[in-house]
Amino acid sequence: MAIATQSFGRSGHMSTRTLFGAASLSSVSQADADRTLEVLLQYGVNHIDVAAGYGEAELRIAPWLKQYRSQFYLATKTGQRTAKAAKEELHRSLERMGVDSVDLWQLHNLADPIDWDIALSPGGALDAAIEAKQQGLIRAIGVTGHGLQIAATHRRSLERFDFDSVLLPYNYVTMQIPYYAENFNALVATCQQRNVAVQTIKSIAYRPWMGREHTHATWYAPLDEQQDIDRAVHWVLGRPGIFLNTVGDIDLLPKVLDAASRFQQGTSEQEMTAMVDKLQMETLFV
Repeated sequence: MAIATQSFGRSGHMSTRTLFGAASLSSVSQADADRTLEVLLQYGVNHIDVAAGYGEAELRIAPWLKQYRSQFYLATKTGQRTAKAAKEELHRSLERMGVDSVDLWQLHNLADPIDWDIALSPGGALDAAIEAKQQGLIRAIGVTGHGLQIAATHRRSLERFDFDSVLLPYNYVTMQIPYYAENFNALVATCQQRNVAVQTIKSIAYRPWMGREHTHATWYAPLDEQQDIDRAVHWVLGRPGIFLNTVGDIDLLPKVLDAASRFQQGTSEQEMTAMVDKLQMETLFV
């Protein structure tokens, strides 16, 4: 079954509701990356979300883009905060991927208050983004981030500038934290009013590693049984209008896409509560 598509905010692009999170390619071989492309094509995934800071990921997708550029909405990110450094990083990203332009360029993990102020003030990374858009190097400007404060921070960002997309965590456990849930819901309401795309991450987060052996490439312990991934993915997709960015581990990717391809309705609160209790799931953020 194909994964459903919906308009990616105001871009006009019909993106699959499950976007490819290319952080999973940060330290894999080209052969492994190419096998991952086959999986994406199999499920019809048509949107890649990469970043300058994802190790070798931009280099790994360059051969894909030579052949399939027209099939993908292409997004990357800059972690730089000043206009000069961000502009240099954008040109490096374009060169590494072998493309003339990207569809979306995002200010990466704009969470720290000082970083936020630098990036969104005159001479900041936002200025570089606005200039790049005028030059046709990028088509849209987004903002991303992690942590319990990020939904509130994104709300402030949207007051400062009319971003085209936001990206932040969304899973059942994190949404049990009232402060986060309140700000997430308010952010989504604003985004829906303005037709801003909402991308979500950490759909299959299980708990922090906390000294446990790292069995996956993710910085947190993920769910890895198909039935648990199904529940978590279907819970996220049960919220209309948002996108799910796939997990940062190529071995778990097929399970997430399989779950997304079979999505019909959201997982119930009762099922999610039972799973959280049974597996003793924990939030990644404190």
